[in-house]
Amino acid sequence: MRKFLAIVVCKLGRFVGKLVGKGSSMPGKFALKICPDILRRVQLPPHIIAVTGSNGKTSTVEMIATVLRGQGKNVIYNAEGSNQVEGVTTLILTHATLGGKVNADVLLLESDERYAAHSFKYFHPTEFVITNLYRDQLTRNGHPESVFDAILPAIHPDTELILNGDDPLSSCFAIGHEKVKWFGLNHCATDTETSTGVYHDGAYCPVCHAPMEYEYVHYNHIGAYRCTSCGHARPDPDYAATELDLQNGKLILDGQFTVALAFRSIYNVYNILAAYAACRECGVEGAAIADTLSSYILKNGRMQTFTLGQHHGILLTSKHENSIAYDTNLRYIASTNEDCTVLIIVDAVSRKYFTSETSWLWDIDFDQLNVPHVKRVILSGMYRNDLAERFRFTGVQNWEVIPGIPDAAAAIRDSGSEALYVVTCFSDRDKLLNLPDVKKEG
Repeated sequence: MRKFLAIVVCKLGRFVGKLVGKGSSMPGKFALKICPDILRRVQLPPHIIAVTGSNGKTSTVEMIATVLRGQGKNVIYNAEGSNQVEGVTTLILTHATLGGKVNADVLLLESDERYAAHSFKYFHPTEFVITNLYRDQLTRNGHPESVFDAILPAIHPDTELILNGDDPLSSCFAIGHEKVKWFGLNHCATDTETSTGVYHDGAYCPVCHAPMEYEYVHYNHIGAYRCTSCGHARPDPDYAATELDLQNGKLILDGQFTVALAFRSIYNVYNILAAYAACRECGVEGAAIADTLSSYILKNGRMQTFTLGQHHGILLTSKHENSIAYDTNLRYIASTNEDCTVLIIVDAVSRKYFTSETSWLWDIDFDQLNVPHVKRVILSGMYRNDLAERFRFTGVQNWEVIPGIPDAAAAIRDSGSEALYVVTCFSDRDKLLNLPDVKKEG
């Protein structure tokens, strides 16, 4: 009776929530109050794919869903990104019959890395993709190794792990686990010999804490690592990006499948790799995956094109309190070699904890904007003074502060026609995109 009541309440709550534009997690919260072990009592699909990690979860899940649906699979997933246990419960019960059966081929779950153990207390994924572990939301997460410790209890012995072999910390999930598949990027032209960025989280081995050596680095601490003491090292990937040409937007997977990159960022490459590995493990042919993902533009708003006056703009969504998310977008801007203006907006931080904590700005490598084709950098939003203080300690000279987002947009609109890049977070992107003068594309 409790199971039935929980399902009914969740379905009703979800229906009402859609009418008011909310309700992706609250219905699940009510259902869990009625029947705390409801996720044990429902009949789930044969394939349960989970995706977690510091960055790339939403994009990877969207690509997996697109590929599998293209193969005729009935896939349900939390497209709205409600990735804690309440949101997972809402998704499952909304798609369940009143008897508790989820009629689908695949249940695909974006899972919050800190709460994965709660989401998978009563069931476990058949495949578990872990994208990466980085410094992320210091107030909430502390050190990446704390996040590792939070994910570890969510891993069931029968679950197949699909791991980023280029990340020295994420790769540690394979220790003592029998079922593991690896994805990774082989040596490419844009690699460096040493770590890039303001800090180096790969300097010491996460297993024994001895110094780590790198054969090459893709970005920050991601690359071909080897511990000088215990031998913890990058594994040979089961699914590899064997050739990458970011300038021409060409990616080759496993030496034979070509993907045209709609977004020429190494970060996008890793999201594609994770999705590719997961779909291959679900039996999809490599050629079919590459065909689906070629020139694929994400629907989740992580990258949005628009016009403002005579400027063609690209909004690059970065995850606040996550320096690597910013670094990869700044690296993309630096690689374009076209004259541009860059608008950086920080108007909201610590969305969950409201601490106004901005120390993470000092972990971002803003010096990547110190290149000739970046003609102007504008800092805007509530925390523009925090940004300005950070920029005082960079080599970037051509920056200015325009406090209000509408004022910054108007100043850009009324001058020039160069390319425009906007770097901001999920919470702040619509504060620009919804302005009357901004014309969204696509």
